[in-house]
Amino acid sequence: MKVLIISGTNHKGSTYNIGRLVAEKLTSAENISEVFLPRDFGEFCCGCTNCIVKGAEKCPHYAKLASVTELIDAADVLILTSPVYVYHCTGQMKAFLDHYAWRWMSHRPDEGMFSKQAVVVSTAAGAGMKSAMKDMADSCFFWGIPQTYRLGKAVAAVDWQSVKPEIKKSIEAKADSIAEKILKRQGKVPVPLKTRAFFRIMSLMQRNGWNKADEDYWKEKGWTGKKRPWK
Repeated sequence: MKVLIISGTNHKGSTYNIGRLVAEKLTSAENISEVFLPRDFGEFCCGCTNCIVKGAEKCPHYAKLASVTELIDAADVLILTSPVYVYHCTGQMKAFLDHYAWRWMSHRPDEGMFSKQAVVVSTAAGAGMKSAMKDMADSCFFWGIPQTYRLGKAVAAVDWQSVKPEIKKSIEAKADSIAEKILKRQGKVPVPLKTRAFFRIMSLMQRNGWNKADEDYWKEKGWTGKKRPWK
């Protein structure tokens, strides 16, 4: 199993350490890849819509993003981590996710996404994890990932070393639970009704879509008919 951790900061704080904890429960170290934002990608979307209307390769930042896209496509499990910044994910995580609007089900989703699983992780000294995790989980859903797990924790500390043992114990228990579910479902990830229904709506819309690039893509895949990107 290949796991990719995408960290919404450059430093290895509580959020990163929890993401790494989950990853190591799933696979060996040599099968874990890591991306740090903004170290490995720090561009802001400029709103040109080239990726949606003309093709992903027309994005001004396509070359910089390509290596990360390859890691995403190769992974079986994606772990997105972000500490809470003003009740949301970090700006660099948001800027990164903005660059994949073209991969949403409303445009040109990659069929490989429908067999992946994801974990979104967020921590704060106090509150805000729910909204920060939603920022990341929204993209996971619209990419087509059928199963996304959430691990949010108020750690009452500003660094991992200061987190109390009892809090770390509860984090460990939650990580164990998530890892067990991922391992059980690996290779046969169930696609929920919500994803199936949304995909169906997009299928109907793409029969005569407003964007030729999207319409052509869906018709080429056979998705405007009965074919689906999952078994």
